[in-house]
Amino acid sequence: MQRINNDIKQGDFKQIYLLCGEERYLKRQYTERLRKAMCGGDDNMNIHFYEGKDVPVGEIIDLAETLPFLAPRRTIFISNSGLFKSGGEKMAQYLTSPNETTFFVFTESDVDKRSKLYKTVQNNGSVIEFNVQDENTLKRWIAGILTKEGKKITESTVQLFLTKTGSDMENIQMELEKLICYCMDREIVTDEDVEAICTNRIANRIFDMINAIANGQPRQALDLYYDLLALKEPPMRILFLIARQCNMLLQVKELKTRGFDNKTIGSQIGVPPFIAGKYVTQASRFKTAELKAAVRQCVEAEEAVKTGRMNDMLSVELLIVSVL
Repeated sequence: MQRINNDIKQGDFKQIYLLCGEERYLKRQYTERLRKAMCGGDDNMNIHFYEGKDVPVGEIIDLAETLPFLAPRRTIFISNSGLFKSGGEKMAQYLTSPNETTFFVFTESDVDKRSKLYKTVQNNGSVIEFNVQDENTLKRWIAGILTKEGKKITESTVQLFLTKTGSDMENIQMELEKLICYCMDREIVTDEDVEAICTNRIANRIFDMINAIANGQPRQALDLYYDLLALKEPPMRILFLIARQCNMLLQVKELKTRGFDNKTIGSQIGVPPFIAGKYVTQASRFKTAELKAAVRQCVEAEEAVKTGRMNDMLSVELLIVSVL
């Protein structure tokens, strides 16, 4: 991020940028910062946006060959195109020697670093990867936002807040806005405020459901399932999240058995160390065979729904009970 900050500060831009990685909030923020720095506030003639899997590559290249109108550059923003996974060869070929007055900003969630387009941007521009931020970075960010609003939060309360929100910065920002409004003129944000206003993410409810299963509490696990149904969550999405959680716990258990610490485990499964620590604790409550059986049962439950042998709501309910 330091590179792109310096480019923006100095006004010395690379001709091609690729902003990629899992952290959507930072990608959005830096895309907007680049837009303002490279295009100014009201230059609508030389700024163009394309989004989605079917972006017209030929049209974009033709546009790139057009000189900017009364401006030093033309800037093309392309997001979520999938070109860095497949179909990017034509764009890669063009970007080896693009029109020197046209600049590109790509924003992608998933890229293949072996692709020709990725390597072309890496060689001719700048690739900035925005990964999930670690716990300490998130805490400093949260404290900074609250300080600007004249509020303070203790270490234990911010920890509680993060267990509610997870590590997604977009979600954290939304929950902080709610929390700031809720606290009004009070300076100190308390645990009670967090409990009262912050929404438990669906993933957290799945985590709690798996905990209830591990603790042999079928009634609690089913209550959490019914809560999710009441929130209009589709049963098949709940099934997907249960299967993903069981798969992740299986990975965590195997990595822990091989002697890896929480930081390494977190990097392997794509979560911050403090979240990985929670998974390690939860995984320790299951045997490897139990987790493998749970993953298999998730597949069987999905198959039962897709073949019409069972409706989706009952299939997930039976899965929860049978895993106990």
